[in-house]
Amino acid sequence: MIRFHEKTQVPDVKPASRPVVMIVDDDIVNIKVGKNALAEVFDVFTVPSAAKMFDLLRRNHPAMILLDIDMPEMDGYAAIRVLKEDPKTRDIPVVFLTGKNDSKSELEGLSLGAIDYITKPFQPPLLRKRIEVHLMVEAQKHELEVQARILEDQRQRLQDFNQNLQRMVEEKTGKVLELQSAILQTVANLVESRDDITGGHVERTQRGLSILVNALADLGLHREQMEAWDIDLLLQSSQLHDVGKISISDNILNKPGKLTAEEFGEMKKHTVFGVKIIEKMETSTSESDFLKYAKVFAGTHHEKWDGSGYPSGLSGEDIPLQGRLMAIADVYDALVFERPYKKAFTHEKAVEIILGDRGTHFDPVLADVFQYVSDQFRYPQ
Repeated sequence: MIRFHEKTQVPDVKPASRPVVMIVDDDIVNIKVGKNALAEVFDVFTVPSAAKMFDLLRRNHPAMILLDIDMPEMDGYAAIRVLKEDPKTRDIPVVFLTGKNDSKSELEGLSLGAIDYITKPFQPPLLRKRIEVHLMVEAQKHELEVQARILEDQRQRLQDFNQNLQRMVEEKTGKVLELQSAILQTVANLVESRDDITGGHVERTQRGLSILVNALADLGLHREQMEAWDIDLLLQSSQLHDVGKISISDNILNKPGKLTAEEFGEMKKHTVFGVKIIEKMETSTSESDFLKYAKVFAGTHHEKWDGSGYPSGLSGEDIPLQGRLMAIADVYDALVFERPYKKAFTHEKAVEIILGDRGTHFDPVLADVFQYVSDQFRYPQ
């Protein structure tokens, strides 16, 4: 590994109009590749060690830090602990850079507060895209927090206001909901940006779920349970059903061939990771009804009616209705699109397979509903 000379100088950064991204790495090759990939969009500042980073942070506040894990003197894990303990730096998003690709290392990094884990060597276009998406999420998250504080203040004031001021609250609420929807879509896009095999999957499964939910309402099935649902939030939240794939290694997520049994075991963990990610999101907001739906989708869409699914081996009606519905929408989309381990099936063959798994993989009543509306599932050619 190529190391920086000890006399490397830390630049005195001046305020910039573009977002500042700081790359902390003791390998000059990684520094150059990372800077070249990002310099067109961001102001990039590079430092060779955690100590130099802390010196620079006394005078500057970057939009994001790309932090190498394996560095002499102080590694990335120790550095992020210091960053998160300091009120001045704890909110700076940190993305780990590392040559490691095991899930244990990824989980350790994410548990310490990193928002992503990028393996080296970099693919410059993918590196820049992921950084852009992360900064968009952080900006929208900040805006949501600002809007939420404004909304809470207005709610207190409304106790003494007349009926006309209620419209102001509704307008603000609408903006928060729009922003909430935008964040959901951004997170979903982040997941899909890591998985170029299943592009468009989130949007298509949301469409399929909507068809099934509308059919249940038309047929009067599960009426009591569905009356308690906010359908708009339910459908929005379905976009997060695969959010746990953020924590799955790129080597597994984008493997061109069929996964080994061990690799598939790691892939199955995306359901558990998804629940944990959403639970962490819940701790940051009081407006979390949509996250409750999302957690059910993330944790149960791979359960099977006969109990042979994962992660919990639930069976029958112990599987939440949302998970049983998503299972059909998810499998249909997987069947009609090509995967590394299979060719795309026709719509007719996909319907045949799903109906063949009626009572084993799928809720038999919901499988019948799917058959009733199966023509609506057919994607335009």
